[in-house]
Amino acid sequence: MANPVIMPRQGQSVEACIITAWHKKVGDTVSAGELLFSYETDKSAFDEKSPVSGTVLAILASDGDVVPCLDTVCIIGRAGEDISAFTGAPVAEAKEEEVVPEMPMAVSSLAQAPAHSARQEGDDILRISPRAKALALQTGVDMTRVAATGPHGRIIQRDIDAALDSGYHSTVADVEAYLAGEYKGNTAVTVTQGTALEVVKTQPDNTVYVSGTDFGLYEEAPMSGVRKAISRSMCASLTEMAQLTLNASFDATAVMEYRKHLKENAEILGLGKITLNDMVLYAVSRTLLGHPYINANLIGETFRLYHHANIGLAVDTDRGLLVPTLFGADTMTLSQIAAASKGAAERARSGQLSPDEMSGGSFTVTNLGSLGIESFTPVINPPQTAILGVCTITNRLRADGSVYPAMGLSLTFDHRAVDGAPAAKFLAELCTNLENFQMLLAK
Repeated sequence: MANPVIMPRQGQSVEACIITAWHKKVGDTVSAGELLFSYETDKSAFDEKSPVSGTVLAILASDGDVVPCLDTVCIIGRAGEDISAFTGAPVAEAKEEEVVPEMPMAVSSLAQAPAHSARQEGDDILRISPRAKALALQTGVDMTRVAATGPHGRIIQRDIDAALDSGYHSTVADVEAYLAGEYKGNTAVTVTQGTALEVVKTQPDNTVYVSGTDFGLYEEAPMSGVRKAISRSMCASLTEMAQLTLNASFDATAVMEYRKHLKENAEILGLGKITLNDMVLYAVSRTLLGHPYINANLIGETFRLYHHANIGLAVDTDRGLLVPTLFGADTMTLSQIAAASKGAAERARSGQLSPDEMSGGSFTVTNLGSLGIESFTPVINPPQTAILGVCTITNRLRADGSVYPAMGLSLTFDHRAVDGAPAAKFLAELCTNLENFQMLLAK
């Protein structure tokens, strides 16, 4: 019996996902639990494993396609099985449509006639996958030389790659014009291999060659889905909030000595590694409960005042800044916070966070101290009302001339929700709790 494989729903707020790569093709056998395809949301990336064993009978979405959650993306069953109930066509027709031979474009010279275009005469619709479009804009391929080999005459990524391999280059402006239906030329550019591109000169035969040196060489990279999400969130934060930052520091002697004690006795106590940031998270979770409008979300003109400290942990990843939430941090012990924060950070860096794990935060902590930053202005993660920046440790002098380690803290708050005095009281109380960390643990 044929089995449809659907696009999973990664969180209640996710309506669609982008397929980034197929690891199987039509006709391949696949075992249950074997990697089938990869996909991403606007916040994270995932790998989907096959739920059943069998043969891939049809693939209904290409690389770069945006697929609504719970829609069918492929069919797995017995070879030759009728899948018309899922595709509207028998398996033989589906195979003919989906399977495209992997062969390079045969090009003898630039003077050849342009390849078949995906923009049909009298048809304003250009059939091109999102991934192929992004690659074309990134590389400046000559779109008039791209042969569409995807389903229904669609340009897919391998078509762009084939044109580039054949030396068909143009400009990003030409690609933009072509995609907009405004391109009037028919020009290919041959790019010679070397350390730098050279000045483009047009020859009488309308073929553009490369000569001379151009130190303005650059490449363009499309903005990722995660980067777009960060961009939208940060722009909304800075344009819709009245943000103000307070800076303070505390004597870090107590937390440093306690951490040293834990490190020396970790094996005896049966504890994992506990960092200074874990201690800050612990102190924040206990301090927040006395400041309801800082441990809150502001949605329109309504405050959502949380009964627990759901702390967002800013994590730097290859795909951009991700903020998993430590739900109920105020109910966790120090060792539990340490384990939860490390687990969340590892899942963020490996692309295994679900969107639900990155929502519901009441406050966020971001740490740039390991990079030597002494003070900064963190940007609030909307709809939260505040965010804490943890800075590096610097040596300072006491009034008696002695030196002590001081850790900086930067609190950005939304002045629409919190006035300066309450924000300053929260920051002062947090510093006091950190300076008396072992007493805080005893509460």
